[in-house]
Order: sequence, then C-alpha cells, then structure tokens
Amino acid sequence: MRPGSERLNDKKGAKAMHRLKIWTALCTGAIFLLLLASQAHALFGGKFEDEVETEKTAVGLHRETVRGCYKLVRGDTLKRWMDAGKDMVIVDTMPYEASYREAHVPGARQFLFPKAEMTSWDTEETAGKSKADYRRLLGGDTGKTVVVYCGFVKCGRSHNGAMWAVKLGYDKVYRFPGGIFAWKGYEFPVEQAE
Repeated sequence: MRPGSERLNDKKGAKAMHRLKIWTALCTGAIFLLLLASQAHALFGGKFEDEVETEKTAVGLHRETVRGCYKLVRGDTLKRWMDAGKDMVIVDTMPYEASYREAHVPGARQFLFPKAEMTSWDTEETAGKSKADYRRLLGGDTGKTVVVYCGFVKCGRSHNGAMWAVKLGYDKVYRFPGGIFAWKGYEFPVEQAE
C-alpha cells in the first residue's frame, strides 16, 4: 500500500458515507412530505370535495320536494311517530325481491316506483300496478299521514311515491329521504317479508 493511501480511502469512505446520509435524509424528507400531503388532502381536500357532493344532493332533494309538493321527515322522527302509535301508512318503494323482502321499516307496505321521475303513470314502471292500486294501498282517508321511502337519499323512488300520493289527493305526505339505509344506520329494527 502506498503511503497516504489509507487517508485517501478514509476520505473517500467518509465522503461516500456523507453522500449516503444526505441521500437518506432527502428520501426520508420526500416520503414525509408525500405522507403529509396525502393527509392534508384527506383532512381538507376530501372534506371540501365531499361537501360539493353533499350540496348537490341537498339541492336536488330540495328541488324534488318542491316539485312534488310533499314534506320531509327524518328517520328518528318517523320512529317517534311509530312508537307513539301515529295513524299513518308507510310505503316502501323498493323492489320486492331485491330489497323489501330482506329488510323494510316495520309495518311498511311495498309498492314499486322507478328511480327516474315518473310524470305520467306508467304501469311498466310500477310492476303492472295502476293508480287505483296505489290509492287502495294508501287507503280512502286522504287526510291520513303517508310516509314514503326508498333505499337512500339519492334514490328517486320515494320522490315518485310521495309525488303520486299528493297527485292522488293525499295532503299529509312525507318523504323519508334516508330510506332503509338510514333506518339501519339509526340501528332501528327492520322486518322481513315471508
């Protein structure tokens, strides 16, 4: 070995070690910044984007309510009405096999309506049932409270059911917009069809 070569190797090793430490620090810093950015998006970016979707849903629900001339009721209020024995008809507008049979609000009667707004009666969209069939299901007392629901807020079936109850002359019509999903979210009991 030549004199001074040990010092040269030590200097090269020290420089290499120094570069490795800097590289490691830069990579660690970059990873930290990426994690921080993703957390910031989750905390703030996602929150703001979620609010846009909530707003669109809320405005859509309001517009349907105004067009349909009915009122809204929350699930906890509906449960209080049920517990108090309020005289009312509850209508589940979801498909029988795919939803109603498996779980529905206790005492609810099933009558299928389409998701898209049904401005004129279409028996193909109501499983072959007529306006007269719907009127029979609701009963002869047009002053009785009618509550209509479907699956969840964005589902339009309950809008159709409530709107048509109003068109048939019922004047205490409510839509439970959260539907069976919200009912389950409240952890209220459900019934199943035989």
